[in-house]
Amino acid sequence: MLRQLFIFLLLVLLRDSNCEQTPEEEQGVRYANRCEACKILAAELEARLGETGKSHDVIEIGYSVDDVRPKKRTEYRRSELRLLESLENVCERVLEYNLHKERTDSTRFAKGMSQTFQTLHGLVDKGVKVDLGIPYELWDKPPVEVTQMKTQCENMLEQYEDAISDWYFKEQQQKSLQQHLCEDHVLKHAEERKCLKEQLTEEQKPKGKKRKAKGDKEEL
Repeated sequence: MLRQLFIFLLLVLLRDSNCEQTPEEEQGVRYANRCEACKILAAELEARLGETGKSHDVIEIGYSVDDVRPKKRTEYRRSELRLLESLENVCERVLEYNLHKERTDSTRFAKGMSQTFQTLHGLVDKGVKVDLGIPYELWDKPPVEVTQMKTQCENMLEQYEDAISDWYFKEQQQKSLQQHLCEDHVLKHAEERKCLKEQLTEEQKPKGKKRKAKGDKEEL
């Protein structure tokens, strides 16, 4: 009987400890986990490398005091310089993301305006007064979840700099950065990697406004 009572009390204590929330969580804030942060870091760094990899320049590296010894020539797209330039400020790109609270999985972090704010902006455009408790000019500022994920991104870059370098010089032809960095290094357990399989559906992707062709007349 005493053993059963002890087990019951232990379960209650574990349940109560798991229910404890931080002040931020009590306000509805749910920070990015390591899977979400790593997934976005990998996506943004690969996108940045895709931008810098279009150059076919050949650069000279090395240094000689008398400038007699020839410097080593290498393709920019295979160089360490390209990697360093791609890494520079890559975490700033995280601030382009918005929080889509209508979603529950990792796609809650995505570029483009959320459905909620699209609706709210539409109401304001129609003259409806909307009070969110924050000034209107701050509506489109990155939320705390996104700014905190930028910090996670910076910490992850510093911690796994060698792993990223190894992928860039040795592994990028065999596997994606997401696989190498997130699956092989950052997320050690299978249950941590769930978010890596989650993708935006066509309905969730931001729809850009169609631009009028040159010469089109606006209907009055």
